[in-house]
Amino acid sequence: MASKKTFLRNPLIVSIALLLMALACFLFLPGLNTASSTTSLIVHRNMGVRAIVDELYRNGTINRKWPAIVTVSIIPRLHHIKPGRYTIEPGMSNFMLMYYLHARRQDEVRVTLPEGLDIGRVAHILARNLDFDSTAFMTAASSPSLLVRRGIMAKNAEGYLLPGTYDFAWASSPEEAVGFLIGRFRHFYTDSLKSVTAARGLNETGLLTLASIVESETPLNREKNIVARVYLNRLKKKMRLQADPTVQYALGGAARRLYFKDLAADSPYNTYRHTGLPPGPICNPGTASILAVLKPAENNFLYFVATGKGGHYFSESLAEHNANIKKYKSALNEAK
Repeated sequence: MASKKTFLRNPLIVSIALLLMALACFLFLPGLNTASSTTSLIVHRNMGVRAIVDELYRNGTINRKWPAIVTVSIIPRLHHIKPGRYTIEPGMSNFMLMYYLHARRQDEVRVTLPEGLDIGRVAHILARNLDFDSTAFMTAASSPSLLVRRGIMAKNAEGYLLPGTYDFAWASSPEEAVGFLIGRFRHFYTDSLKSVTAARGLNETGLLTLASIVESETPLNREKNIVARVYLNRLKKKMRLQADPTVQYALGGAARRLYFKDLAADSPYNTYRHTGLPPGPICNPGTASILAVLKPAENNFLYFVATGKGGHYFSESLAEHNANIKKYKSALNEAK
């Protein structure tokens, strides 16, 4: 049997041993190849491990690329690094660094989506906070396969993106974000609410469409069930809804004052020209507006107009309505 001295006298064995010791130091001893101060890293979706190592070198997290590449080659599961934003503490070993990037949970971003936003504005807010652009979100929200999987028989997810404050993984895909928001609506829309919807003579799309109009008409929760009843009364009498927000939706663009010529817009969403509900929601209503349609106030109102001081005047007859319009104009003049 070869003695210990024989091994030590063999230059090849000694060289290999020294090389392995040096490699172990570079891979496992803290601070030999990593920064002495905190650094940051952003990993986008579909970013390969080589590109991640390049970025670690570029931003000064590591001084050499090869130890990190060797680390993930020796331990293949470290190739799997989730997209996200990473704050990297100083003094890590190469192994500690790559394991940290592999094992760390994705960071989350709290995002508030107010009631009444249309799908484009939802896309803009999410794109400002998450790792995708608004166009990608709009594409996902119009994906026929995604919509069918979610039980939506419409051209897009307008109306189904339930407003609220949510924690999203920063690296959520557009499809995940759309699916999550639809899922929030599905969770809220229980079987008991479905039964009430049917009793009102509405289907799911009709409910969300009317709720979206209510949402667009008033921000005041105390008025929502009154406004809902006005429109339900008009539908029952087969009167046109004549809802200004539907015209605004038909015209597109930023909200602005409407003129008489706008009320003639040729669109199925123009409820001044077409009887009944428009083809689909005009925004994403909150739970208060949805419940207002399902539990409307008991009244015979057919008209309403802004007070000019917040809120609305409601009336049963056209004569009363015209009188309320005069009060509204008077309030505007007083405010000048």
